[in-house]
Amino acid sequence: MALGATIYVFDIRLADADRNLYETLSFRVARHPSESEEYLLTRVLAYCLEFGEGLAFSTGGLSNPDEPALAIRDLSGVLKSWIEIGSPEAARLHKASKATPRVAVYAHKDIDQLLAKLQGEHIHRADTIELYAMDRDLLTAFAAKLQRRMTFDLAIAERSLYVTLGDETLTGDVKSHRLPSRR
Repeated sequence: MALGATIYVFDIRLADADRNLYETLSFRVARHPSESEEYLLTRVLAYCLEFGEGLAFSTGGLSNPDEPALAIRDLSGVLKSWIEIGSPEAARLHKASKATPRVAVYAHKDIDQLLAKLQGEHIHRADTIELYAMDRDLLTAFAAKLQRRMTFDLAIAERSLYVTLGDETLTGDVKSHRLPSRR
């Protein structure tokens, strides 16, 4: 019998000073059995970093090649941003870049490995793809505190994250990277 997804409930008080955005977010996220805690938390943090009108988690699940992990659509349903989590293949980024004006990737593992894997690959508009490396120490510490129902504060300032869980604050940076240009 296959294992089903585990549902996590997040209540987040978001204070994003970079965008002058202050919101209280409440949402449920399904964690696939093959999904690591760090991957799940990267999805949640990316949702907060990208929060705005039209943002939604994918309905297709972890392995659906036709859907991004997160998507931003306008009111008519047109895809405006394709947001990947993890270490997507070049073919997936190529497809995403052809499907939408904006593609972003939030990596939860070694960004240098991802950059090396994608180097020299044919990816449509590769120079416009936004790559973000999540702080791995932050993700590890946050994963150690993960519960199926969580309430926390998330402050964002200059792409630095401050996650406050009770009386403890975890900190880390989100670093921007670019794909190497093809020669």
